[in-house]
Amino acid sequence: MSRTSRHTAWAVETVTLRTVAERVGLAPCSVSAILNNSAAGRSIPQHTRDRVRRAAQQLNYRPNYSARSLRTKRTYTVALLAPDIGHAPAARIVAGAEEYLRRKGYCLLIATYADSPDWVQNHFTPLRQRGVEGIITVQTKPPLPAGFPTVFVDLPVNLWEPMLATHQQKLEKLGRDCADSIVRQIEPKAAKADRGIPSFLLARVRTPTQVSDKTGSALRS
Repeated sequence: MSRTSRHTAWAVETVTLRTVAERVGLAPCSVSAILNNSAAGRSIPQHTRDRVRRAAQQLNYRPNYSARSLRTKRTYTVALLAPDIGHAPAARIVAGAEEYLRRKGYCLLIATYADSPDWVQNHFTPLRQRGVEGIITVQTKPPLPAGFPTVFVDLPVNLWEPMLATHQQKLEKLGRDCADSIVRQIEPKAAKADRGIPSFLLARVRTPTQVSDKTGSALRS
C-alpha cells in the first residue's frame, strides 16, 4: 500500500467530533454538549439531540477518552482486587464484571491484593492517581477510605469442585451484579457535579447497594 493510500485509509477511518458536527450542520461545541449530556446540551431541542446521536452512531463515532477525562474530571475506570486472580471462581466474577462495565463505557483494571501495612500508600494511592473511581474486591477486604465506592465479595475457599457451566453462569452474574452496584455508587456523585457524562454511557442511577455477605449460600441455591 502506497503512502498516499495509507493516508487515505486512515482519513476515512478517523471520525472526530468535527466530522459529526459537519454531518448534522451544527457547531462542534453544540455536538459536544449533546453527546456529553451537559446542561447546555439538555437545553437543545430533543429532535436535534436525537439527530446528533443518530449521526454519531451511524458514523461509529468514538470519543477521545483522554480529552474527555480532562474535560469531565472522570476516567470511567473501576479496579477489581483479588488475592489470586487465577482462582477459577474469581476469574468468572472478573468476566461478568468486565462485560457489564464495558457495556456501560467503563474500563476494568485487575490487580492482586496482598495484605501489607503500606497497602494504602503503595497500592491504593497509585490506583487513585490513575483515576480509579471505585473498587470491587473478591475474597479480601483492604483498608479503604470511608465513602469510597466499594463492593466486597466473600467466597468460600472451595466453592465448587469441579465447576460446572451453571456454576460459571452464577458467578458471572454475581460479577455483573457487583459492577452494577459499583456504577450505582459512582454515578450519583458524578451527576451531582454535572461534569457532562456522555448520554450514551449513562447507567441507571439507583440507591447504592452492597453485595450480600451471604454470597456463598446464595450461589449454592
